[in-house]
Formats: sequence, structure tokens, C-alpha cells
Amino acid sequence: MVDTAKQFVAESKRRLMIDERLETLYRKAGYERVFITKVPLGHQITIYAEKPGIIIGKKGASIRDVSALLEQEYKLENPQIEVRPVEVPELSSKVMAYRMRLYLERGLAHKRIVFSTLDAVMRAGADGTEVSLRGKFTTERSRFVKLRKGQIHQSGDPANYNDVAVTNVLLKPGIIGIKVKIAKPAVFKPQLTIHEPNPAMLSALRKEKGLTLPPQEGTSSETTALPSADASEGVTVAPEGRHSADSTSAEPEELRTHLVAEQK
Repeated sequence: MVDTAKQFVAESKRRLMIDERLETLYRKAGYERVFITKVPLGHQITIYAEKPGIIIGKKGASIRDVSALLEQEYKLENPQIEVRPVEVPELSSKVMAYRMRLYLERGLAHKRIVFSTLDAVMRAGADGTEVSLRGKFTTERSRFVKLRKGQIHQSGDPANYNDVAVTNVLLKPGIIGIKVKIAKPAVFKPQLTIHEPNPAMLSALRKEKGLTLPPQEGTSSETTALPSADASEGVTVAPEGRHSADSTSAEPEELRTHLVAEQK
């Protein structure tokens, strides 16, 4: 009886080995990833790359070589290979990391490469990006360069949505490590839910606090009476700026004396 756990581990290991092998073969083509699917007639293999023409080769010669390699070395049954282009290469961290590797191998300045990579990723519509380089550039002492542009999460659950790729390049001074992080647009969407207040609960809360309801449409706010502590005695308080008929008795004694003197 075949152990299911061991079978899954062996299958995952084979997929990883195939991915690493294709990455080594087609690094200059901007290789990104591979999908392997078991179909009734064999295995369906889909390769995504920035430059599919390099993988296909002249009249499909390179595809036939890869098909024979996968069938003989990795024991895939009747592999059917399909090559698709990457929709937006600037939003793929692996493609950008390999592109930086090629530029460093050509001898371009590392700062120029980093700044051009950040600009290209942000122009493609990413929310943020971060590029890190570590190694010997021009002197014997190792240096570390990290530049960031835009907004990119570094911790918590949003950091798991970042597209991260790590690679290295061997130059004359030594090995340089490259790490690229890209926060793709509209990938992390916080789930926020706004609930409407319960009218019955809101009305009970207003009664408990002694608050009055706001005036309804079609009624004047001037005629709305405010609650008063003297309501039990029949005394009403008019809105600010106006006086009721019963409020004359509440006028100060000095004000009434002054009005009588002016009439005389």
C-alpha cells in the first residue's frame, strides 16, 4: 500500500526540482513560474516567462528538448508544454530580480539599477516596492543598500500578500544578494463592515438620556419645545431668541422700571 503522505512529499519535491531546473535554463528569458497538472493523457505543463520566444526556440526546437528532459529525467508522462507571457513583468518580483541580476552582470552601477527598478515597478501601478542589495560592490568591505518607494507592509497579515523574490549574482568582488518586494495593487483589501443602528435601540437610548428627536421634514425648528425641569408647573421655555406669552413675568425688575420710565 502506497503511503499518501510520502506520495505528496515526493510529488512536491519533483515540482520544486523542475522549477529550479527551468529557472536555471531560462533565466535570461525572464522565467517566472511553472504549473504542472496531471491530465488523462499525461502531464500539462504551463511556463510563464517575460520572453516566451526564447523558451520556444526556432521552430519549437527548445520546447522539444525541454519535453525530452522532463520525460527522461523527471519521469513525466507525455509532457505537453505551453508557454505564456507574463501580463505585467514589472509587477513580478522574480522577473525584476532576474533583470537586476543581468544588469549587474553587465557592469552597470548598482544605484542606477535600483532606482530604475523602483521607478519601473511604481509606473506599473504597484502600491509599493522595496529593493535590497548586500555584498561587495566597489570596495573590499561589504555594503547593504535598501531603498523603498510607495507603501509596503513589513509585518502582520498584510505582509503575507507581498510578492517576494530572492536571488544572487557572482561578480569579481564577490557574491551580491538581491531581494525584491512588491505590494501589488488591490491584493490586500481590509474587510470592513458598517452596520446600520437599530432604530428601537436608538429610540430607547434617547428616552433614557432625555434627548429629543430631530425635527422632521416639513416642520419648523422654531416651534420645537425643549425639555425643561419646570414642565410639571405649566411653564414652557421658548427657543433661544424668542419670548413666550408667559415669559413677561420672568423679566428682571430693573428692566421693567426702565421701560416704564421711557414711556413717561
